[in-house]
Order: sequence, then structure tokens, then C-alpha cells
Amino acid sequence: MESVISDSVLLAFEILLLSCFYLQFGTALDTVTPSESIKDPEFLISQGGVFRLGFFSFANSTNRYVGTLYNQIPVQTVVWVANRNKPLKDSSGILNISDDGNLVVLNGKAEILWSSNITNLVPNATTAHLLDSGNLVLSNGEDGASSLWESFKDASNAFIETMKIGTDVQRGLKVELKSWKSIDDPSDGSFSFGFEPFNIPELVIRNNNKLYFRSGPWNGNIFIATIMKTVYIDGFHVVADNQRQVYYITHEYSRLKYYELDSQGKLVERTWDVGKGDWINMYFTSQTESCVYGQCGAFGMCDLTKQPICSCLKGFKPRNIEEWSRGNWSSGCFRTTPLQCQRDKNNGSEAGQGDVDGFLKLKMMKVPAFPDLSSINNGECKDQCLKNCSCVAYAYDAGIGCMFWSGDLIDMQKFSTRGVDLYIRLPSSELDKGKSNKVIVITAAIVGNV
Repeated sequence: MESVISDSVLLAFEILLLSCFYLQFGTALDTVTPSESIKDPEFLISQGGVFRLGFFSFANSTNRYVGTLYNQIPVQTVVWVANRNKPLKDSSGILNISDDGNLVVLNGKAEILWSSNITNLVPNATTAHLLDSGNLVLSNGEDGASSLWESFKDASNAFIETMKIGTDVQRGLKVELKSWKSIDDPSDGSFSFGFEPFNIPELVIRNNNKLYFRSGPWNGNIFIATIMKTVYIDGFHVVADNQRQVYYITHEYSRLKYYELDSQGKLVERTWDVGKGDWINMYFTSQTESCVYGQCGAFGMCDLTKQPICSCLKGFKPRNIEEWSRGNWSSGCFRTTPLQCQRDKNNGSEAGQGDVDGFLKLKMMKVPAFPDLSSINNGECKDQCLKNCSCVAYAYDAGIGCMFWSGDLIDMQKFSTRGVDLYIRLPSSELDKGKSNKVIVITAAIVGNV
């Protein structure tokens, strides 16, 4: 215990000395103006000393970048990079306000490597101000009354306190995280993290613009059926304004914490540990906790507690047995017996007594992608789905109402402690077989090993 306390005191003393060094020998300014630029290795420091903005290199690279870093953390921690796709090759860089009023990064040849890229600015009237939140704001005048551009809206791979990750559908605005190519290369990687409205809002990760992970629909309190257990606690706040079509997520903490989308597409929670003098990482969306979007194909269910992890729902079989046996489940499953309503429709007759469709209840499920929404009461979900032959599944959540699916069911996952009840439409002949859901899953898994 004495050692931990001593280390904490020592670290606090080192941070204090580091801050004093910056204030004494570095620039104490927190603003770039048309007449006051910063040159490598100069930097800005936010008013409270929380963040600094300036030139830096990564440990295994000689490239120079302009970015925002935690100022009072002894481990170099970068949360935003301006010229991430066009690094400086030497220490000739300059950050200034250009003649057209934009904030720009220049090399020694006065070539623009990065720009805030705002049009119709008033020359010699803009300033860039580094806030204690870590946000770099370009505005008219030093008072910052009119924000023209913000680094928080041109995000890199870090989601820090008070940032808003989201989308404004009507205005066509979107803020999302972009992964880096590697820990030493901040250029745009393959993954992005953002808020998608869909029919019901969800958080998603994309890989080269293709869905890779989704959180499950937002019900007003949580993202249902998702491994992201802390999205609705410990400082997170979500706004989903369907009328204005504005959706975003933000967070606030009393301790030093931020989130990072790493180069492998994992969302990482990073918390500063004073005793250890380093960041502690917790992975929210690692491949060991979540199935990749569409991994099991149409009507396939992913269960990470099973081997293989993909199985067909009851009443369905693998569409391609050969691929399925090799662990490629993307072709999914097909229905072995047509729905009774479909047969009646094709025959032009009404269903006979007992010859009706029913529903198989699957507990603790991540619901499929792209549900249709209805505000009807829970007791009416089943009847509403039965009235429509194209309805193949339904679920209910008190914060959302009835959710219906037609067509293929994609991206279902079985959980052990969370999720919602999902009802799969099957012909009565399948339901009458009397086999438990557990037996069907095991049978499908055995077929997958053939």
C-alpha cells in the first residue's frame, strides 16, 4: 500500500513539474490567430492545462503530425490528428490561419497538407481556440461566439468526454470515429464507428463501409441485445430525436477515461491508472464477445458458447453443406417446410383447422437487423404478424413496441445473460415435432461438422 501511495504522489509531482515546464518554456497561448501561428516544436495548451496541441512523432516513426494530446499524462496519448493522411517529413511544419480564414498545416515549402476546408470565411477574422475539453474550435473572433469548424466534428479514432458521435439526417451531417492503420500510422484505416438511424437507431462499426458490428436497437434506455453493457450507465447519454432526425451518443466522467476504435475494429475503453502510470484497456466489441455481422448468413444463429458457433434455426438447413462443413456459414440457411400461409396463398384456399403457422420462442437473443417498428401493445404483436404472410419473426420491447421482420433474418446471436425474446414463424408441422430448441441447435451443429 505504501508503495502505491508513493508512486501516486511521485506521479502527481511529475505531472506538476511537466505542466510547469510547459507553461515556462512552451507557449502558454491556447489560440492561433492570423498573426500568431505555431511552428514545430511549439504547441498550444488549453487554459486549464488539460490538453495541448502541437507537433509530435510516434515512437517508431520519423513522420511529424499536428494533433491534440493529453497534456498532464506522462505517456504520449494522442486523441486527434489534423494531417493524419499527409504527414510532415521534417520539422519545418507550421500551423496557422491562412489568407482565406481556414486553419491549415503547411510544410516548409508552404504547401497545404491539411485544412479545416470551410468556404466563404472572412479573411483575417478567424481564430482557432483549444478548449479544456480537447475540442479545437475555429470561430469568428477571439471570443469564439460563432463556431465555424470543430475538431470534435472531424473525429479521428478517439471518443473523448463531451464529444458527440452521431448523425443529423435532415442536415446531412455525420460524426464518426475512423480507425488508424496502425498504432504508429494515424492515416485512415478500414473501420468506422457511428450512429445509424435505420428504422430504429443503432450504433454500428463498419469495415470498408460494410456492416461489421451493430449494437442492437435503442429502446430509450439501452441498446437491447448487445454486449455493450455500459452504453447506458457510467456517464453515457444518448439522444434519439426521431422528429428532428437527430441521433447522437456522448459521455461524461469524473475520472480520466476515453474510448478508441483500434486498427482491428475493436472499440476499446481506456482508463488512466495513476498507480500503474499507464492506461488500462477494456475491449467492448472484441471478436471473443461478439459475432461479426452476418457471420452465420440468413436464418443462421451465432452462439459463441458452441462449436461450431453457427447453427441453423429450427425448421431450416444449411444452404451449402460443403461450405458449412468448412466453417464458411455466409450462405446461411433455408426453410425446409414452406409456411402454411404461403401454401394457402399459392393454392388460393383458406387454412384448414390446425393447419396454421405458429412461433418458436428463442430466449435471450440479439434481434436480427433492420426491424420494422409498430407501437401496438405486446399482446397484439403475434396476431399482427400472423395477419401478414411476409412476417417471419417478431419481438417486443417495452421501450420500442413491436418489432417485425420480413425476408431474411440476418445477424442473430444467442446470449447467456441478456437479450430479448425472439419469436420465429414456423409451420405447425415443425412446431408439432416437440423437440426442444436446445436439441435443434445441437443437431444443426452436428450437421455443420459433416
